[in-house]
Amino acid sequence: MLVYKFGGTSVGSVINMNHVKNIINTNGKKIVVLSAMSGTTNALVEISGLIEAKETKQAEKQINQLHKTYNKTIYDLIQDQSLIQEVSGYVNSIFKSVLGCVNQPHTTLLHNTIVANGELLSTFMFSRLLQQEGLKAALLPALDFMRIDRTNEPDNFYIKQNLERLINNTDEADIYITQGFICLDAEGQITNLQRGGSDYTATIIGAAIEAEEVQIWTDIDGFHNNDPRYVNDTQALSHLSYDEAAELAYFGAKILHPQTVMPVRTLDIPLRLKNTMSPNAHGTLITNQIHGEGIKAIAAKDGITAIKIKSVRMLLAHGFLKKVFEVFEKYETSIDMITTSEIAVSLTIDDITHLEALTEELEKFATVEVDDYMSIVCLVGNHIIYHPDTPQLFQVLQDVNVRMIAYGGSNNNISLLVNTSDRLETLQKLQRYVFEGEAVGV
Repeated sequence: MLVYKFGGTSVGSVINMNHVKNIINTNGKKIVVLSAMSGTTNALVEISGLIEAKETKQAEKQINQLHKTYNKTIYDLIQDQSLIQEVSGYVNSIFKSVLGCVNQPHTTLLHNTIVANGELLSTFMFSRLLQQEGLKAALLPALDFMRIDRTNEPDNFYIKQNLERLINNTDEADIYITQGFICLDAEGQITNLQRGGSDYTATIIGAAIEAEEVQIWTDIDGFHNNDPRYVNDTQALSHLSYDEAAELAYFGAKILHPQTVMPVRTLDIPLRLKNTMSPNAHGTLITNQIHGEGIKAIAAKDGITAIKIKSVRMLLAHGFLKKVFEVFEKYETSIDMITTSEIAVSLTIDDITHLEALTEELEKFATVEVDDYMSIVCLVGNHIIYHPDTPQLFQVLQDVNVRMIAYGGSNNNISLLVNTSDRLETLQKLQRYVFEGEAVGV
């Protein structure tokens, strides 16, 4: 069985939904994971914010506007009168429930419940489109099998048992439709896998059913060798290893949720990235196999804050780093990069929720400097730290103010911390040197 995942853009219009229908209308059984239609999650988050701010009339106005959009989509998507009535009834019930949230106390659960409706809407509508076209399709509610545990990790045993039970108890189908992103927490309440979590849903399901392959369909031809938003003439990568893909996803390549690779790599299930608008393109195939050495791709991650922790007590002392890490553990804040000297530690974070508290704790035993508006530029490839061309990177970037370098911690990754204002120049210089063959110093 195959697992397909389609993102919000892929199901963002009637035309695109029909593209998806054609892509999955092939032989063999498959599970299809859908995101909400593009723009819906943002709209629902905004509605939740208005409810929290007690802007009741504006919240109701936004809900009604979104409802009108979906009513129009129904009539553009579905022609069968009985199915139109069924879909309209379902959509009306969803928006009635959202309107019912307007005067309720705003809680995290209320927010998660409101936001989950995007995936519920897209999957119901799409499943009925398939039925209209005569395809054997069935809807598998993700909230009946997808659950995370108390550490916010997938509850794999629960997922596997309940997904198998659900499939066995559902009328046999060639295509099973389910929701990405949404799930239950350990208490059985609605939550989600965070933004981009539909990718993660797909590979969790892929691992649970031991799929032949998991395919992530989006609006780009797989991983590119640089960020096409900032650099011209980038090229799609035909193959990546799991390690390379994980590094790129974590350090800024938007095409893939950072945790996506984890569920399938242990079982060696191929993960393929494809373009919904160009289904015949090869895309990027991610497996355990390694193809070539040297730098394959460059990615950038913005919104980085650098923290320099300096103390003369660190000199020749043991236990200092332990104290530093304990502070970050206390406030559940992960570290992206770290470098050390005799009397200082420099590190980066991308979550500043607890920055003030972190700084106060650290200042009890060290001097702390904080710099924001930083970016991490990440170079990825198999064994790049051993490649003969790699040392010349630093000559290429001699005019860029590189604040930190992480080199040697991974064979597949070199990370550079630069000011966000220098990010574009850094990406373009690296593109010219690495992929366009420009000589150093030109």
